[in-house]
Amino acid sequence: MKADDGEGDFGDGSCGVVDDGAETAVQGEGDAVPELSQKVRRRNRRTRPRSKTIAMKRMTRAELQLGALMYPPVEDVERPRTRAECKAEARPCPWVACKHHLYLDINPDTGSIKINFPDLEPWEMKHTCALDVADAGALTLEEIGLITNLTRERIRQVEVRGLIKLKARRELR
Repeated sequence: MKADDGEGDFGDGSCGVVDDGAETAVQGEGDAVPELSQKVRRRNRRTRPRSKTIAMKRMTRAELQLGALMYPPVEDVERPRTRAECKAEARPCPWVACKHHLYLDINPDTGSIKINFPDLEPWEMKHTCALDVADAGALTLEEIGLITNLTRERIRQVEVRGLIKLKARRELR
């Protein structure tokens, strides 16, 4: 028997108190008081797998050769150079190596590749370009977190760091 309607505090059925119907009598002063055993389900915090980082130093020569065979360089297709050219391109964006693409991030210092959505292929993503998302207008921390596969708190931290950098630049002028 459920003690709630399945719609816990979060409205998604993931949190609530469930009574499994087990009753035990507690002996005390002659009264039999039923004691309900309750199970509290924790809210499933992550609905998507975490991002995965591939360190360039750990890739073997065979893995590099396999990657080169699977994804040969495309030389006859010209990549867009400006935002205006990029806006006219088809969506989802095929240019995964672009710094504005949301599928992966490349660390220029270490050469490591961080795959933000390891459970999806680039063409399965709803949003692929950070510039397209920014053009759409203001979003909440939760919405940005879903688009970038980061937590709301991490988005807030990045926002604060960016605002500090902007303030420092303004003071230099």
